[in-house]
Amino acid sequence: MALKAVHVSDVPHLDQVPDNASLALYSNRFSKGVEFGWKAFRASKFLVIGHRGSGMNALQSSDRRMRAIKENSILSFNAAAKFPIDFVEFDVQVTKDNCPVIFHDDVILSVDKGTVFEKRITELTLSEFLYYGPQQDPQQEGNCLLRKTKDGKIVNWNVETDDRLCTLEEAFQKVESSIGFNIELKFDDHIVYDHGYLTCVLQTILQVVFENAKERPIIFSTFQPDAALLVRKLQATYPVFFLTNGGTELYDDVRRNSLEEALKVCLEGGLQGIVSEVKGIFRNPGTVKKIRDSELSLLTYGRLNNVAEAVYMQHLMGVEGVIVDLVEEITEAMAEMMIKPKEEEEGKKEEEEGNEGEGKVQVQMDRKPKFSERELSFLLKLIPELIEL
Repeated sequence: MALKAVHVSDVPHLDQVPDNASLALYSNRFSKGVEFGWKAFRASKFLVIGHRGSGMNALQSSDRRMRAIKENSILSFNAAAKFPIDFVEFDVQVTKDNCPVIFHDDVILSVDKGTVFEKRITELTLSEFLYYGPQQDPQQEGNCLLRKTKDGKIVNWNVETDDRLCTLEEAFQKVESSIGFNIELKFDDHIVYDHGYLTCVLQTILQVVFENAKERPIIFSTFQPDAALLVRKLQATYPVFFLTNGGTELYDDVRRNSLEEALKVCLEGGLQGIVSEVKGIFRNPGTVKKIRDSELSLLTYGRLNNVAEAVYMQHLMGVEGVIVDLVEEITEAMAEMMIKPKEEEEGKKEEEEGNEGEGKVQVQMDRKPKFSERELSFLLKLIPELIEL
């Protein structure tokens, strides 16, 4: 990848960044619920984050919702913003000619004269990258976009509502400004990157972020441990989270193989939090307290986060937020479980006070599950047995 050299001094640091670029969170959506800063990330409310916008595309799924809108697109981000979410999560890579673009997979697949071929995102120029899929000019037809499924099949990337591929800069310009960005710094799991390469890639991304973020809340996250540590050193304005599978998959780099190792990475590198595969949390619930006691924040991702009961259980455990595909369903369920019961309890209390002396008893079902400490302890012990190990 031919990246233009960018000097470290060109990337803004805390003392060079204007006040409105910090994570003091001036937007109404966040001002009462989240506190950000370079030393810590604290959420006084439970965060819901849209995965790749309004959800990832599972092209072979029988669930139409998983094929509704092209993932990682401006359309998907703004569709998610219509619901009471806090952030959208998306993947950023840098093209051959130094432009940060939003795309999840390491390679892009297409077909030419009946032959399927693939190219790395990092080996494409921006114009080549944008020529895949729908084009800005509706009269122009771009290259066919294919995708490889987990079982190795190559299928057409067909969704009900398609959209163009986009750059990171476009996202800043075109996505609802009150929505925060959880920017995943995307690197290939099977490549060992040297320090110089990582520095150039991260500085290129940071330049776009600092030029465009303004008041928008930003979180950086990555599965690449060295990238996580480096982006923390390169800037001190936005929180950095280390992504981990929580031991559900194993890698050559041991730092990626458990929540305990993730905790070490964060503490040694001054990171602000961990984003774990939700199964890793349910299999090892005791680590939640360790992470919180270390003054780190904890978010989760994974398919179980599309189950409202699993999300609510995490809320009870002390997890601070979840990345979800079913944005509408989970936000509605959380409102039922967390907001309405509180309102009902307050209304019930007022009603009981008004009925004092009248001998009237009001019986009302509470939508919010209530667990004693003993019951919660039992559930936490039971959950690992319910998850396929």
